[in-house]
Amino acid sequence: MHSTPADTSQAVDAFMAALRHPARDAIARLRSVILDSDPSIAEGVKWNAPSFRVGEYFATINLRAKTGVGLVLHLGAKTRRVAVGRDAIEDPAGLLKWVAKDRALVEFKDGQDVMARKLALQAILRAWIPHL
Repeated sequence: MHSTPADTSQAVDAFMAALRHPARDAIARLRSVILDSDPSIAEGVKWNAPSFRVGEYFATINLRAKTGVGLVLHLGAKTRRVAVGRDAIEDPAGLLKWVAKDRALVEFKDGQDVMARKLALQAILRAWIPHL
């Protein structure tokens, strides 16, 4: 299914090596936190950004955030009849900003913020994956 050169960790490594972004450290830390969340998570470059998948892509780092770095959680490129919904994902730390029925944002100020909220983000990611 995902067999293009862009659907590899090597593609993300090359992307990160060439990336000139003020939040580069936060992006690198966020990438690591996401990959450490679940062994089934793979990565690639999708939508011109590091993106993460388990079968379908479900998370994309938002490189266009005004400050810091963002993470867009979604259910892949195809529209689905059933959305994840706020009730399906526990978010006791209040990280998720829901922008649609099947899409939420998580924003981080910097790399320290990513690490401070690591466990809460990883719990959200593990809850999101079964809905793909």
